Amino acid sequence: MRASGPRTAAVNAEVSRRTLTRVTVTAASVDQPDRLRPSSAPGALRRRLPGLVPAVVSALCGVLLYASFPPRPLWWLALPAFAGFGWVLRGRGWKAALGLGYLFGLGFLLPLLVWTGVEVGPGPWLALVAVEAVFVALVGVGVAAVAELPAWPVWAAAVWIAGEAVRARVPFRGFPWGKVAFGQADGVFLPLAAVGGTPVLGFAVVLCGFGLCEVVRLLAHRRRSRTVRRATAAAALLSVAVPVAGAVAARALVSDKAEDGTRTVAVIQGNVPRSGLEFSAQRRAVLDHHVRETLKLAADVKAGKVPRPDFVLWPENSSDIDPYANPDAAAVIDEAADAIGVPISVGAVVEKNGRLLNEQILWDPAKGPTRTYDKRQIQPFGEYLPLRGLVGAVNKDWTGMVRQDFSRGAKPGVFDMDGAKVGLATCYEAAFDWAVRDTVTHGAEMISVPSNNATFDRSEMTYQQLAMSRIRAVEHSRTVTVPVTSGVSAVIMPDGKITQKTGMFVPAYLEQKVPLRTSTTPATELGILPEMALVVVAVGGLGLAAGSRLRARRAGGAAG
Repeated sequence: MRASGPRTAAVNAEVSRRTLTRVTVTAASVDQPDRLRPSSAPGALRRRLPGLVPAVVSALCGVLLYASFPPRPLWWLALPAFAGFGWVLRGRGWKAALGLGYLFGLGFLLPLLVWTGVEVGPGPWLALVAVEAVFVALVGVGVAAVAELPAWPVWAAAVWIAGEAVRARVPFRGFPWGKVAFGQADGVFLPLAAVGGTPVLGFAVVLCGFGLCEVVRLLAHRRRSRTVRRATAAAALLSVAVPVAGAVAARALVSDKAEDGTRTVAVIQGNVPRSGLEFSAQRRAVLDHHVRETLKLAADVKAGKVPRPDFVLWPENSSDIDPYANPDAAAVIDEAADAIGVPISVGAVVEKNGRLLNEQILWDPAKGPTRTYDKRQIQPFGEYLPLRGLVGAVNKDWTGMVRQDFSRGAKPGVFDMDGAKVGLATCYEAAFDWAVRDTVTHGAEMISVPSNNATFDRSEMTYQQLAMSRIRAVEHSRTVTVPVTSGVSAVIMPDGKITQKTGMFVPAYLEQKVPLRTSTTPATELGILPEMALVVVAVGGLGLAAGSRLRARRAGGAAG
């Protein structure tokens, strides 16, 4: 044996020093925990941050999708929004996907729908967003489920459109506001609306976004076999290229050429005394404003400043006074029609057999009221109140705003105005595919969307709704006019371009010669079929994903 020397003594001393240090630190941590323990907090935060990144990215991608909507012409932001959404969902379980989808929905819908609380406060706005975001959350689960399938962007985009299809129908007959297609009025994909309507247009945008996600993912991960990598890369590139190529090819369906002559149309924006819900208490003033602006148009025609229009279009609620029950209201409308000398489509609130109706009345200068169209898709919580007892229990003021529910009309509205067939989709109806399409299938050669946005002040609601009318113009290859009580009123050509528009909260009239068209687009002919086909694709993708996971579990059980 070796005798212990100086080196051994030094080692023993160092061990004793370290032991003493540990004991001292332990004692200090017991006596003074608040001074020593905070040093572990940054470490814990650093460990949690990676888990928070997907949640933050998902919410920000939702905000990015919102930013792609009007009044901003930033339609292309929808692509990185869906690329990021696809990235955070890949490889997630259903619980994580549900949460991430909900955050995406909140990021998108909270700013998009803020206008719903302009006059009634944040309660209804937050409640609406909370419910609508549930649909987006469920879509997130579906996207995560199909994300491991070959060509997953196709399946995932179909799942998104299936979610939009459900959201457009339930609850309370649906709320399609915020369809991806409605943010694409300025985009390169717009011609696809003529191919298959809003479902095909929206599918192309979402597919392209998810395709970009897959392209970036493949560039970042190159550890696959050459054959698998080539097949996956081809599918990813096609997911981006096919929608763009399809949009370019679909331009052939877009035309402004007149097929049944032209008509000179006048759009009247009378303005309201002041914005807000209380404007309804000044119904006679609103009617007088529209009469006054029509008389101004008649004076300009007589002075030779503008040509005489073939017909005149007033907005929704331009006469909240029932002209059937109030002779003074009928008299001033007669005065306006007689002065301009052509038919006027008047938006009125009328009561017939105890039923309250939001009605468009065709008012002839010689015969008076001749035909009517009653709004069919009435607005829940605006024109009728579902769950009235529950809503009243929450806030009695809200039930007072809708004292009597409006009734629904039953037939499409197409007015024959000076030989031109004008289809009518009143305000909220412009958001619903069927409510616009069936005016064209019933012979409309142009479309009018009479609206009343005064309740929503100067919010983005007006511009979001105007974009819907632009999509409808291309979808059905029809001129679309948008007469609004307080603005923005506009004339839209069949290619979706706005040729004239007014400001907000100003009296004005627009007059323009517009083309009448009789041919129909594939979107008009196919109707609901493209949407149903995409729903079937979505269901098929979910079925394949479920089957794949079931087989994997059985294989794992057999191996165990």
